[in-house]
Amino acid sequence: MDPERPGPASTDPSPTRRAGESAASPRRLPIMMVRKFIDDLAASLRCGSSARPVLFGFMMISNLAGVALVLVLVIVAIPTPDMFAPEVLWITEGVLPVYVVMAMTFGWVWLIKRVLAGLRWKNDNQPLTAKDQRNAFLAPWRLALVPVVSWTIGSALFAILYGRVSYEYVPKIILGTSLSGIALSATCYFFAELMLRPAATIALGGGQPTRRLAPSVMGRATTSWVLGSGVPLVGIILAVAFAMSQQHLTRNDLGLVLLLLAPSALVSGVLCNMIAAWLTATSVRDLHSALKRVESGDLDCQLEVFDGTELGELQRGFNAMVEGLRQRERIRDLFGRHVGRDVAAAAEDQSFELGGEERCVAVLFVDIIGSTRLVTARPPAEVVRLFNQMFAVIIDEVSRRNGLINKFQGDGTLAIFGAPIRALSPETDALGAARAIAHRLANEVPECQAAIGVAAGAVLAGNVGAFERFEYTVIGEPVNIAARLCELAKSDPHRVLSSAETVQASDPDESQHWTLGGHTVLRGLDRLTQLASPNDCPTGPCDTHVVESLPAQIRTSGFPSNMVR
Repeated sequence: MDPERPGPASTDPSPTRRAGESAASPRRLPIMMVRKFIDDLAASLRCGSSARPVLFGFMMISNLAGVALVLVLVIVAIPTPDMFAPEVLWITEGVLPVYVVMAMTFGWVWLIKRVLAGLRWKNDNQPLTAKDQRNAFLAPWRLALVPVVSWTIGSALFAILYGRVSYEYVPKIILGTSLSGIALSATCYFFAELMLRPAATIALGGGQPTRRLAPSVMGRATTSWVLGSGVPLVGIILAVAFAMSQQHLTRNDLGLVLLLLAPSALVSGVLCNMIAAWLTATSVRDLHSALKRVESGDLDCQLEVFDGTELGELQRGFNAMVEGLRQRERIRDLFGRHVGRDVAAAAEDQSFELGGEERCVAVLFVDIIGSTRLVTARPPAEVVRLFNQMFAVIIDEVSRRNGLINKFQGDGTLAIFGAPIRALSPETDALGAARAIAHRLANEVPECQAAIGVAAGAVLAGNVGAFERFEYTVIGEPVNIAARLCELAKSDPHRVLSSAETVQASDPDESQHWTLGGHTVLRGLDRLTQLASPNDCPTGPCDTHVVESLPAQIRTSGFPSNMVR
């Protein structure tokens, strides 16, 4: 998996979504602009080297903003007791700036460096350990712990220092620092989870952790509300109670406290909830986009597992599902190559049963002439190359006419037209394929001379064998006739022979390319078979042929002499 994932920017939104966004109402524009900003920010973080400075800069700025908020609360919103009174001036102008600088320098820099140093930012082909996964998923919590520790120490330190002068400083110091620290920690946690996504991608690439190290989706949503909105609201309630307990505070002072705290709570809540929602929505959008690709037939997609919640398990499950679909497609493709695409499709759509049904089909036999001499005269590698070239031509022409390559028998080929997929005129398809194969073999593979026989008629087409092992084939007289015609064509100068019945049953556009010839008795048959050959054969149409293996009573029955050569 590539750790340099651009996050949600890699999700290709559909044209419908884009059109909807371009026509969005003015009310939705601010939300869309904020979401686009977050998407663009995540897209820019393509590796750990860019995430580190962004993360470090955000936390530095957020801490400075938190310090500024505390100063506004304790100086402007709650002016009494005075933070610049002579007896506490050394704390306000001396200890406070020094502590802020020390916390920022030693605390943040040291702790962030230590946390980030334990992360794997790039896939360096090294095996991932449980420690790597633990470091990746605990990093946001550890980074969020930094402001908690620094602000807790600061709150206790300054409460003690100011409390030694007057106890009235203590509630104001604790209230101001605790609210800012909690809100800041929540924001830092969710922003860190966003920025550390490349490291999470690498960690999850090693498999599912033995135990969940990240909160669930519900836990993430609850945490974002409690820390981003709930705690600030409680702080506002406490601030109002504190202000009301101070007799010297006016209504205007109370209003000023609310005006300062409420926007801070609003901003913190919006940031936390928006980042939490984005973390969830990104996974859902990526998954939705990938599902659309699979639905359209594209199985070459892989989701990056970057979420430690249930959504990460969903991403991993999607990848497993797609891998299963790819394996199924590979098996289907391999099965189709072995038995034929049409047979494979029929096997998927229909329940298996031995036997078959009667079909009217056309059968085409192709066999190499002088294959033994060819094998002994050439190196085996060259023979295989020639055979493959010849088979490629045969497969191409048969498939072009929706035929089925039923089997390869040594250097011969049996093709069927009309089964298992029915054809309007299987005779036309077979005769056209025979002529095309003869011409292409003569031009493209002249080293291989092939004989072709074509016959048509009724056969039994179906599964033959046993439940443990079977194959689809056709059985019937046309198969035997085509095989005998192929044998006869080897000694015929035209190399392509068909039965006259097959030519007569074909379409006129095809039959015009054939010429009917003489009669013969094929081996294994006891009747005459009229032959036909194509007009465009290299040596022209056939006229007379040898009578093979005639029984005595047939040989003496007085056939016309022009039927026998």
